[in-house]
Amino acid sequence: MYSPGFRYMLVRRLALTAVLLFVPLLAHASTGIESESTEIRPATDDENLWLEDIGGKASLDWVKARNAETTAHYATGAAFDTLVADLRGVLDSNANVPRLMKLGDRYYNLGKDKDHPHGVWRRTTLAGLRAPVTTWETVIDLDALSASEHDNWLWRDAQCLPPTYQRCLIALSRAGAYAQVVREFDLTTRTFVSNGFNLPEAKGTVSWIDADHILVATDFGPGSISQSGYPRMVKLWTRGTPLSAASTVLESAEKDLGVDARHDASPGFERDIVTKNLSFYESETYLRAKDGSLARVDVPRDASVDLKREWLLIQLRSEWPVGGHSYPAGSLLAAHVDDYMAGKREIVTLFTPDAHTSLTTFAWTRNHLLLTTIHDVATSIVALTPRAKGTWPAAPLTGLPALASLRLVTVDAYASDEYLVYAQGFLQASTLYRGTIGKDDRELLRQGPAAFDASGFEVTQHFATSKDGTRVPYFEVAAKGLRVDGSHPTLIWAYGGFELAVQPNYSPALGKAWLERGGVYVIANVRGGGEYGPLWHEAAMKANRPRSYEDVAAVARDLIARRVTSPAHLGVEGESNGGLLAGNMLVGYPELFGAVIVGAPLLDMHRYTHLAAGSSWIGEFGDPDKPEEWAYLRTFSPYQNLHAGTRYPPALFMTATTDDTVGPAHARKMVARMRAMGLDAHLYENVEGGHGGSSNNAQVAYHEALIYTFLWEHLK
Repeated sequence: MYSPGFRYMLVRRLALTAVLLFVPLLAHASTGIESESTEIRPATDDENLWLEDIGGKASLDWVKARNAETTAHYATGAAFDTLVADLRGVLDSNANVPRLMKLGDRYYNLGKDKDHPHGVWRRTTLAGLRAPVTTWETVIDLDALSASEHDNWLWRDAQCLPPTYQRCLIALSRAGAYAQVVREFDLTTRTFVSNGFNLPEAKGTVSWIDADHILVATDFGPGSISQSGYPRMVKLWTRGTPLSAASTVLESAEKDLGVDARHDASPGFERDIVTKNLSFYESETYLRAKDGSLARVDVPRDASVDLKREWLLIQLRSEWPVGGHSYPAGSLLAAHVDDYMAGKREIVTLFTPDAHTSLTTFAWTRNHLLLTTIHDVATSIVALTPRAKGTWPAAPLTGLPALASLRLVTVDAYASDEYLVYAQGFLQASTLYRGTIGKDDRELLRQGPAAFDASGFEVTQHFATSKDGTRVPYFEVAAKGLRVDGSHPTLIWAYGGFELAVQPNYSPALGKAWLERGGVYVIANVRGGGEYGPLWHEAAMKANRPRSYEDVAAVARDLIARRVTSPAHLGVEGESNGGLLAGNMLVGYPELFGAVIVGAPLLDMHRYTHLAAGSSWIGEFGDPDKPEEWAYLRTFSPYQNLHAGTRYPPALFMTATTDDTVGPAHARKMVARMRAMGLDAHLYENVEGGHGGSSNNAQVAYHEALIYTFLWEHLK
């Protein structure tokens, strides 16, 4: 919890919005991605730098004016109000499946509804979850807390000290920003500990060691923050002493990304684990001995490591020759911690990828390791049983829905083999299963309500051929027996970055405001993501980034060739890194699309390392301050690739003033430049919500209704 987010930029939502705008086919369309541009605007010629002053009066006045224009045109009338109310009703429903964490014998959840827009951290028992109507006990009422402190507190996370879980470190965010405060909390009395481990607002990491000691990485003052804006020091803080007296455990260089720390509390195997993050994809992990000395875990710097009890797990991002063997990228390996640290290289392969299958996540229970894998973007889970020698026996978790996205939660890795699985699909509302590894006790614990009638739709998977011959999978959600005449409004959603796999998920907004109105929805599993492991990701890193955009273009052309849709009826949407993708589809392939939705985007790739947390992602995109890297970055920097005289499809840019991850300057500047060229570009910048764009259900409903209203008006 309270992680600095070195692997951030998660996909906030996969299927919540839709795009459909009708414009004539472009007679003078730019295809800058496919052919080298000779007219890229000089990066130093930026007339909109003043909009980078996030809280400045002039820039905020400009934002207010743009918001007013957008909302006056699209967010008025009975139809808009009805759509907001419908979406809000779905989001606020007490019948929705709760996202749970288990502490001791209680299950905890953050619940939001119309009476508690900030949320209530609450708890219940297993019997309560099994009951037709769950009775919850309030632990922290964030609305009451915000009111009493005259602030705007949003939930981030809770880390509670095993085995009693009496004391917790609660992370709260102000208005959705990524920086957070940490406060110690007593679960027995349900009160904050006034003189406890309390930290002021900052990015960082905390982890319990025991009741009187924590590991902490935060802003310790001048010189303690990296160039990327994250803590560069881990310290050991003792109860009853000031934070300034905490002793340094690990320190990284200012040029490094930052540091991270955690404590493994497994009885008999307690250890402190600290990590120096050299870049977004490179790190060094150390074990801290009782005398304070550090021993590095000798693995490739681009590998991820996990330590639990006696086991070291190593997940590879590149091929690794060691101990007379060579392990391919994407493999998961296991070794005995003490033997490995002593120099032995007795390694067991737990997972090896193939052309169709990759590992997405893994999680421990007390006696088992659960692997979540995807095969052509279909999820499955397998339970492995550790063995001192030889292979680890595997048994799949059966009885779970096919062609669904499965999200695994292990509830107590120290003492229990219990697990929770959330299953959902495009047409299947979220379902919660509970079980215990090794027991025949799996039960369907909760079934979410259907937000729309899915009986008339079907999900199919197709493959498009990209420019270089690569087969790119995509899911299509459409009405059964769809008439293929090129007339159907169709939305492509894509992400394509940071090795994140985009999988099916259930979206009430998508169903109610898009599918039921005749729209077709497509998720494109393009390169840059994690659908086929690290090689799929690396195929679109840095100079190869345009492969992601070529993949989306291939999917678009395949949909057109199959006569599902036509360019005038085809839209594309992306958020965060996907916002960069959508921006590139806008400027590079305008002839393929009738509209573009650009959410929380990166757009000015010449300035991105100087905006918000942008320098964190040099490992993904490259460094624009190096001329040789700017030479390729400029080819996929939408802000620099706009051309006066070119007709682009209408675009809606969504961002938030409090987004301290990507920052709102990208969207502001892009809209300003497009408007100066006389182009159809609209901005909606929420005042809060951070990188997610929305802080509560009311804002989410409004956000989605605004997008759909914008799209359907242009469609007509």
